[in-house]
Amino acid sequence: MKKGGLCLAVCGVLLLAGCSTGGNDTVNQKEAPAVQADPQEVYMSNCASCHGGNLQGATGPGLQQIGAKMNKEQILQILENGKGSMPAQSHISADERDQLATWLTEKK
Repeated sequence: MKKGGLCLAVCGVLLLAGCSTGGNDTVNQKEAPAVQADPQEVYMSNCASCHGGNLQGATGPGLQQIGAKMNKEQILQILENGKGSMPAQSHISADERDQLATWLTEKK
């Protein structure tokens, strides 16, 4: 009877181990949440050299009151496609462009 009990215990352990969600089981793993970039940091890294560190303008126009002139969709259009001498900002991720456009629309 001892062999039967041992076999039952081993089978139980193997059955439970097969149901585990640990290890390399990617089906049940959740993706890490996206890290939100600070739109001001995105601006300083990508826009300030032309539009000024305080949005005052330099080689590009000032953006201190851009939100009073343009809505988010218009700003996104410029970020995605460029305008005049400003090239498209395709090197900035879509999420960062969206956050940057939202931040700029608050400038009124």
